[in-house]
Amino acid sequence: MHLPTTVTDLLTETGAVARFTSRFWREGIKPRYEWQEFLRQCYLIGYQSLPLVGITAFIMGLVMTLQSRPTMARFGAESWIPSMVALSIIREIGPVITALICAGKIGSSIGAELGSMKVTEQIDAMEVSGTNPFKYLVATRILAATLTLPLLAVLADAIAIYASYIGVNMKGVTSLALFMNNVFDNLAFSDVLPAVIKTFFFGFAIGLIGCFKGYNSDKGTEGVGRSANSAVVISSLLIFIIDLIAVQITDLLGFN
Repeated sequence: MHLPTTVTDLLTETGAVARFTSRFWREGIKPRYEWQEFLRQCYLIGYQSLPLVGITAFIMGLVMTLQSRPTMARFGAESWIPSMVALSIIREIGPVITALICAGKIGSSIGAELGSMKVTEQIDAMEVSGTNPFKYLVATRILAATLTLPLLAVLADAIAIYASYIGVNMKGVTSLALFMNNVFDNLAFSDVLPAVIKTFFFGFAIGLIGCFKGYNSDKGTEGVGRSANSAVVISSLLIFIIDLIAVQITDLLGFN
């Protein structure tokens, strides 16, 4: 499987992804559940991605604060920096950046891992031995990515907001209590809920595309590389598409 180059290839691959998704809903949510493998994937996908996500979120919050200060100071609105940065991070930047980082780290990892198993015929050996490779390899990874990405996004938001507090104090003195009061006074439940909900779809898209590309990898080491590469590219593109759809839906529902 590679990146579609024509309309026919695009439609063919879209149909293949739809069949793969329907198979997940048929087989992935039915007993017997692979709890041990699911927990292992949560550790690999979630916990081991936390350092990279945390460092990126810290830098993101610090840079946003330092970059916005001169403009806000020009209009005498420095007191709005905490709420402005927090709203930007929670509603849009935090979830999207976290999802893109995970698309690069998790999507490529899943695509390469399942692709190498496909090339070395380990998946075929599991089928012969009576194990359901789809439930063991695919369902656990998709569910783990779906459930851990929202947690990573929430932690990234918290780290970025704390980094913003540090940025505010680089050229002034503001207590943490005053900073957080400024943030929460301008933060509503309608700002948080849509942002959290769309991270579930981000995680599902990353896990689904990574597993699809790896599970249907071409033969040979070159096929494994293409699977990992296309998993990152397509999942990153899907993140922006899902985000665009989510913004339109929240606008129609009156959350904006």
